[in-house]
Amino acid sequence: MRVSIAPELVAGIQTRDIRVTVRGAGFDKYPAKQHARKAAMKLGVSSGLIYLAGKPTVNWGDSDQEQPFRQRRYFYYLSGVDEPDCFLTYDINNDLLVLYVPDFDLHRAIWMGPTLTTDEAERRFDVDRVRYYSSLQSDVESWAKKYNDAAPIYILHSSQQPETTSNELNLDDKLLLPAMDAARVIKDDYELRMIRHANRVSGLAHRKVLEKIHKMTNEAQIEGLFLDTCVSHGAKNQAYGIIAGSGPNAAVLHYMKNNEPLKGRQLVCLDAGAEWECYASDVTRTFPLAADWPSSYARDVYRIVEEMQEECIRRIKPGVRFRDLQVLAHEIAIGGLQKLGVLKKGTLEEIRVSGASSIFFPHGLGHHVGLEVHDVSEKPITGLGWSGRSCKPDFIPAMSQSVPLLEEGMVVTIEPGLYFSQLALANARKQPLARYINFDEADKYIPIGGVRIEDDILVTRTGYENLTTAPKGEEMLEIIRRGIDN
Repeated sequence: MRVSIAPELVAGIQTRDIRVTVRGAGFDKYPAKQHARKAAMKLGVSSGLIYLAGKPTVNWGDSDQEQPFRQRRYFYYLSGVDEPDCFLTYDINNDLLVLYVPDFDLHRAIWMGPTLTTDEAERRFDVDRVRYYSSLQSDVESWAKKYNDAAPIYILHSSQQPETTSNELNLDDKLLLPAMDAARVIKDDYELRMIRHANRVSGLAHRKVLEKIHKMTNEAQIEGLFLDTCVSHGAKNQAYGIIAGSGPNAAVLHYMKNNEPLKGRQLVCLDAGAEWECYASDVTRTFPLAADWPSSYARDVYRIVEEMQEECIRRIKPGVRFRDLQVLAHEIAIGGLQKLGVLKKGTLEEIRVSGASSIFFPHGLGHHVGLEVHDVSEKPITGLGWSGRSCKPDFIPAMSQSVPLLEEGMVVTIEPGLYFSQLALANARKQPLARYINFDEADKYIPIGGVRIEDDILVTRTGYENLTTAPKGEEMLEIIRRGIDN
């Protein structure tokens, strides 16, 4: 949308209120008001003021250059505004959502382009009023004077307090964050459209890489083609840093150097997902550099991971514990690695409880996806937060039994993997679980690095919908073959 400077603003800015009324089935604004009501419901209060600050304009340290802008996701959830230097308030009792946009700055407009006007904000966003930032402090103080004794101002963090001349604001920085986490975990139809589209763009980019992989000589070319395809289709931002690891680099879970030659490598693990309107996709594909699997080692590991993913996805529906899917994935991995001779002795249960499978599958099966690639939730999906997702051998038995159940409207990843890391194997030799690992056999798989396959799955009323369109399995190999033939 082209932004024009309102003529009256140049002569002199006048702050004004604007009422926005939304009617009709054609409404397609971001559902900010619906989200504000949902957050208030999760707060469990009937009065109070939610105050959120958007991301400010920030320069790099010791530089006059601005950092790339990335909106604060909690602010976006209650506004749909992807512009810097904005604020919002939501008066719970009066159901009043107010957006504050930057006052007009002629110097900045000349250099960087104009910021939002109240007229433009009225047209674009699902809010009740739009005001300029210069009125924010007095508005908050007026609200506090009227209600402060009876209801607090809810803020996310103590570092994001409203500016005020009063030291007597009744602030609460404990309740809003978990309330918004609980609200964000279930996606509405608008959010699902954004996640679907992000996945469509990611699918196109993954497909393009497969078509051209036979011509590539360096990991950097994989990253470059993926980015080019996304940007060409309107997705300028990635949901996270691209991981394009070949050979042993595929065993590094968050490898991001993406700069090594492909010559002599068997597989590439490409973990890359576009962002669309601030919503993430999270997609991983592992593929050979030629028309077929370069070795039986690569083929066999891929098929185990493929089975891990397919069996876990097949079981997704409301009421399922994600932890149980994690355990299932480990059991399939153990069975497969036993057939390959990588795991030995012991029963499946003994090996699982020992944590030996975590040497090869050291991360969680998945996570929520939404405004963040690792999206928020009231409780961790596996019963452990990210700080608990380590390579410790007690990862599986340590997971709590009291974990949340999958619910309709959640979007989660299913991303099993098997990795043959020299560092992990060297460390495993020192642990009691070493008795279950055939290290001579495991070392033969080090050249393939690792295999991970990841899709974004929507939990539906009766089961699931796979939102990811990127090719995998035999379809993936066929695209590589056609690329070579052409």
